[in-house]
Amino acid sequence: MGYLPLNYEQINLHAGTYFPSQVKPYNNEAFKFWQRSLFQRACSTLIINTPKEWERHKNLLYWSLFAYGFCGVFNIEEFGKCFNPCTISGYNFYYEPTKILLANPAMAAGEKQEFTIGKDAELLKLTPDYQGIFDIITYYAEKLASMDCSINSAIVNTKLAYIMGAKNKAAAEVLKKLFDKVSKGEPAVFFDSKLANDPNTKEEPWQALFRDNLKQSYLITDLLKDFQTILNNFDCEIGIPTIPYEKKERMVTSEAESRTIDATARNIIWFDELSRTMEIANEFLGFTGSDKLSVVLRYNDESEEGGEEDGNSKDNTNRL
Repeated sequence: MGYLPLNYEQINLHAGTYFPSQVKPYNNEAFKFWQRSLFQRACSTLIINTPKEWERHKNLLYWSLFAYGFCGVFNIEEFGKCFNPCTISGYNFYYEPTKILLANPAMAAGEKQEFTIGKDAELLKLTPDYQGIFDIITYYAEKLASMDCSINSAIVNTKLAYIMGAKNKAAAEVLKKLFDKVSKGEPAVFFDSKLANDPNTKEEPWQALFRDNLKQSYLITDLLKDFQTILNNFDCEIGIPTIPYEKKERMVTSEAESRTIDATARNIIWFDELSRTMEIANEFLGFTGSDKLSVVLRYNDESEEGGEEDGNSKDNTNRL
């Protein structure tokens, strides 16, 4: 069946059931940009090592694990030892799935589509609850996209422009010429003093509207700080070490350690679950030695050897 555009009733249903209805935080280019950026940022926190024949396909492995939360591994006659995104079904005594359903257009028509976990397939998992991390990515991408809009509006509003009202066309032309000369950088600009006031009514030939207190309405600095705070919060959520943007003085040791623990909480859960399921997959597929599946935390305090203490933190030059 071909693509069919949404009709009026469907569009009205989608738009009318979202509150607030005037706010559309997801269907815009800024949100798409940040969703893609944050996904790649999250993937960078784990270094996944695979057998040599899987190296060229590793992007699919990252996508499956971080987007869906799990990935099936198989030993199929046509493709050998392989992995693929899949769906799961069934329950055992411990409420764990028992079946893997594989649907891949490259498979032969008669190829097996259903596998039994623990028998002819295994499951790599990033999260204990069989979910990806797109809830985290979407949550922060929406905020960053909204901040983008505020920053863009603030940049436009900081442009200083003079609003001049001329009494007639001749006066308007004089004003244009004066501003042309000023814009060219001429140190002094002269005009006929007879144009200063109307010779008959003695009224001024033009009026000006000035925007006062421009400095007080400059919000970009505050917006950029808030923007960086949101990005730091995302980094803290996924396991990238951060230092609070608003912290002016040097952080004491206890503050730095607390921030580190906060930043690695979820990342360690992902690492432990993926390591556990990789061991099961290695045994199932017979991977040994350098071919074994393994994962490493990119930002790991235990790897900080060779750094120099400065009293509050360690300068790490050997981070993976």
